[in-house]
Amino acid sequence: MTSSLLEGSGTTACVVAGRLAAYDSSLKILILEGGPHTFNEAAHVQPHQARTHHAEASITMTSYIGNPSPHLNGRAPTVSCAHCVGGGSSLNFMAYTRAPASDYDDWGVDGWESRNLIPLMKKLETYEVHPDRPTHGYNGPIKVSSGGGKLGIFDEFFHVGTTYHKRSFADDTDDLETCNVYSPWAKYICGTTGRRSDAAHHYVYNQAHNPNLQLWAGKRVKRIIFEGKHAVGVEFTSDPMSCPDMNQSLSTVRASKLVVISAGAFGSPTILERSGIGAESILERCDIEQVVNLPGVGENYQDHYSTSHPYFVADGVVTMDSLWRGDESVVQENLAQWKSNGGTLIAENGIGAKIKWRPDDDELKAMDSAFQPRWKEFFQDRPEKAVAIFALIAGYAGPLSSVLPPRNYMVAQCFTLYPASTGSVHIKLGEDGKEEIDFTTGYLDDPSDIVPINFAYKKLREICRRMPSYRGEIPAGHPRFPEGSAAVCGEVTGAVDLNTPDIAYTADDDEAIDKFNRDFLKTTWHSLGTCAMKPEEDQGVVDDRLNVYGVTNLKVADLSIVPKNIGTNTYSTALLIGEKGAMIIAEDLGIDCSSCKSRWGSVQARL
Repeated sequence: MTSSLLEGSGTTACVVAGRLAAYDSSLKILILEGGPHTFNEAAHVQPHQARTHHAEASITMTSYIGNPSPHLNGRAPTVSCAHCVGGGSSLNFMAYTRAPASDYDDWGVDGWESRNLIPLMKKLETYEVHPDRPTHGYNGPIKVSSGGGKLGIFDEFFHVGTTYHKRSFADDTDDLETCNVYSPWAKYICGTTGRRSDAAHHYVYNQAHNPNLQLWAGKRVKRIIFEGKHAVGVEFTSDPMSCPDMNQSLSTVRASKLVVISAGAFGSPTILERSGIGAESILERCDIEQVVNLPGVGENYQDHYSTSHPYFVADGVVTMDSLWRGDESVVQENLAQWKSNGGTLIAENGIGAKIKWRPDDDELKAMDSAFQPRWKEFFQDRPEKAVAIFALIAGYAGPLSSVLPPRNYMVAQCFTLYPASTGSVHIKLGEDGKEEIDFTTGYLDDPSDIVPINFAYKKLREICRRMPSYRGEIPAGHPRFPEGSAAVCGEVTGAVDLNTPDIAYTADDDEAIDKFNRDFLKTTWHSLGTCAMKPEEDQGVVDDRLNVYGVTNLKVADLSIVPKNIGTNTYSTALLIGEKGAMIIAEDLGIDCSSCKSRWGSVQARL
């Protein structure tokens, strides 16, 4: 029998398990993970390979198809999540951002205010970008750097942003308050080794010397086992995707002290529902005996929305395209240097410039009026809250890659940070009686959510066509404007002048932009909120100690507990929840953390 059992080995689970094992090496911890191992696998440790995990044949991600939505022109959106040891930290795009401190205060949860969390934010990172920044950490397991290669195209983006777009520049906009200025985009990449800085290698794999910390990959949890309302273990099977040839019969494992569910915004609520914890109507339709009536399970689904638009750039400009295409000579040349000193574009994600954007008065006037109530209610008096992130990607690796000529490209990307819409994730039975996912994304259900996205397309288009490397648009990646429209832009021989008037759009042009964005808007893989840390009467699922309401010996620790959306790429928050969760669990288990710092230091020395 294990002492503590974690279902899932995503980012948060790795942090929780790793910290607890270092705090008390006698504590028996078992992690069950549905996906495969990632230890020293090139696809996981080489930053430039991040996009390989989005291939159709990949077993490292699981795709969930949402219900068709009229707000997406009848489209059924697909959202993927990690399916491997380390979770999103092992395959995300390594983009380092942090939410404003006020986001955590907005949660309104005792003990989770920013003043309590900032020390943990600093504890978990080694910020290699700039020294002596008061809100950053310099001795933590997770490395943050500028990556391995200098891409000059980002300087063009900054120049246009600070002249034409009339914003200033700062070298750090992740200090928990700075907003609406252009800045370089730091990365979760070790500046010395050039390797991805993930939770698996830096919290769990580095403790292979501890026999009491066990990780079983390829094991999918079906449900939690209860004695009365006390969680005592889980029932699991071999995962059919990562272990298709293994016996699929059910097994059980018991925990003497605690069961922790850490399976993410999709996995955690569905495990709870299969275990009899959830809304009565959901459990009845699946013929599951109810243990606790908890209608908040699976509700409050949130994400960030993303749109990306590709452009041609001039020959000779350094981009990621040759690496992403797999040009053998380029790959081998860069790989040899990366193995030697951690440098070259192997240690790059291609994302190097951003602005956490807020509209100015003129931009607000140009935006559809449907956004005005949301602006006044949420953003207007909170200058640290960005409406969206505008970013530039030095290269193209999207769905058109197989038909585009082998040239140099750039992609302008926007993702919105605080959409008003919410969705849900539940289980249901299909026509054949097998379990399926009943997933409603909620994307664009609130009419205010599309407005910043449509405006961002126009603004980013103006920025890109003023960059010296600009050589026009890839038509298939842009709206289909009416024939003869002034908004039609094809391939060109050079950029326009900085002072060129903006493109004038007609009502038909605006309709084309809206249609395109509804047709192609996609997830940012930032799913959260489905086991919200709220009061039970407010559709909460866990309390401030991560305990599931109505039962004992059961906690949830992952991004599903986030009660309100956060203005950041969510890896930073998943790490933070892991650090806070480890502290809570250590206290609950009576572990003396007075000497935890020195014990963790000995673990880190083994890296």
